[in-house]
Amino acid sequence: MKRTAAFLIALSAWAQSPRTVTPVTSAMLAKPDPADWLMWRGTLNGWGYSPLNQINRGNVGNLKLVWTRGMNAGTQEGTPLVHDGVMFLPNPGDLIQSLDAATGDLLWEFKREFPEGFRGGTANTTRTLALWGKTVIDLSADDFVYGVDVETGKMAWETRVLDYREDSGTQSGGPIVAGGKIFSTRACRFNNASPNGCVITAHDATTGKELWRRRTIPRPGEPGDDTWGNVAEKDRRHVGAWMTPSYDAELNLLYVGTSVTSPAPKYMLDGNDKQYLYHNSTLALDGNTGEIKWHYQHVVDHWDLDHPFERLLLDTAVAPDASQVAWINPKIRPGEMRKVITGIPGKTGIVYTLDRATGEFLWARPTVMQNVISKIDGATGKVTVNPDSVFTADGQTHLICPSANGGKDFPAGAYSPQSNVMYYGLQNLCFDVTTSENHTTAYAFSSKGRISPGTENAGSLFAISAETGKTLWKYDQRAGMMSSVATGGGLIFTGDTVGHFRAFDAQNGKILWDVNLGAEISGYPVSFAVKGKQYVAVSTGTSLVSNAVNGLIGAKPPKVNAVYVFALP
Repeated sequence: MKRTAAFLIALSAWAQSPRTVTPVTSAMLAKPDPADWLMWRGTLNGWGYSPLNQINRGNVGNLKLVWTRGMNAGTQEGTPLVHDGVMFLPNPGDLIQSLDAATGDLLWEFKREFPEGFRGGTANTTRTLALWGKTVIDLSADDFVYGVDVETGKMAWETRVLDYREDSGTQSGGPIVAGGKIFSTRACRFNNASPNGCVITAHDATTGKELWRRRTIPRPGEPGDDTWGNVAEKDRRHVGAWMTPSYDAELNLLYVGTSVTSPAPKYMLDGNDKQYLYHNSTLALDGNTGEIKWHYQHVVDHWDLDHPFERLLLDTAVAPDASQVAWINPKIRPGEMRKVITGIPGKTGIVYTLDRATGEFLWARPTVMQNVISKIDGATGKVTVNPDSVFTADGQTHLICPSANGGKDFPAGAYSPQSNVMYYGLQNLCFDVTTSENHTTAYAFSSKGRISPGTENAGSLFAISAETGKTLWKYDQRAGMMSSVATGGGLIFTGDTVGHFRAFDAQNGKILWDVNLGAEISGYPVSFAVKGKQYVAVSTGTSLVSNAVNGLIGAKPPKVNAVYVFALP
């Protein structure tokens, strides 16, 4: 592929002298300084938790806007990273900004230049970056992983992952770094591409050299190959992993969630009786080799109810409460301590708790209305799909709950170790799904969304005990709920689809602070500190989830991409 000498450029717009930034090490990533926010959910275990407590229940009502800055146009679902008082902000279209985290002053700006004739770069969504040594690491729209110097904004290295002309993968989730390795995932094409684009990769974090890659669709002869029946390898498509994984350093396991096949209705493949691994699964991969150590399939998906979202890794007593937890492993000794992988991994809104060393099913429960899973066998974890929701022919229509926008979608929940509680913003959405005669389209169905029957509220914020599975409190509202961050001050900061950014009391769900930013809260909130002062940051923009919810409730907030930073006076 022809390249110009200026294939990658850095646009410098210095507001002050370049900052000296301490190199980020494996030890820092394993146990980050509370003042920093070094990765997507703050820590490798996916918690979305900041231990900072300067802003707390007693004073959060005094929170004020400190600075704001506009962002590049495009779908905006970014996470600001902060290290040594410098913010690294991913923008749509492969634009990275380095900012003074206390003032918002621009330090440098890097804009990736795409090959001649490449389309799609300006619309590329980047949910997070990664930090390692003195580089900020990104995944590009044209399927590279690359590093940029944190102090100068100049290119350090780049490595091609896929050829976008052949086996393209949408790299919207963003990377994490652990043990000196960059772990990255991607969605893969619906049609007219081989399954080779459906890959999870590891690269050396210093040099960018590829270390291993793992396909999420088995090759002929590999474990899981037979679950596709007579579907030819070239026709096995779209089992992507389009969100950022979690990692357990002690077990050296990378936890990745996967998405639906294309087409989605399984009668269009080789029948409704097949599993089609590894779609809609949790995969535990060996961090050194990419070998799949165990997998758990959450549902055989006919409706685009992906399961690629954040996995929470924690140690907890396990004592599921049968009054709210529908499916329980009978072998559990109530109160026993377990290393678990838990949370809401998919659009169904069902909470799953598995043993993270072995993949053993422990318990699961629904949250929002769902009609696609009839039962889960507690002893084996085997999921039974509701037969009334399954398609068998073209032109059939079923009401499916949740919709393809969730339930749960890319907006992330949070976990607080103070309370051993998970906090999730979810959508009460369903859709009417009609199968298509054209089996070569993306999902091979058409749909029309609606708010779930029995409610007028599109959004719900759940507080769920990680030990018992009980809902401790719930907040419902007309607008949709977006991502959350928990803090050591006993707070849950959450945005919504019409612009409200709020602080909830983590104990009881009471709203303690509320500001309307006038645009959809689409990014991931974070908290950090500079020179001992705590800040909270969040970004606005547009996303498929907010568009879907606002269309149903008749809300039309402006489409404004910007980051906002708050602190106490």
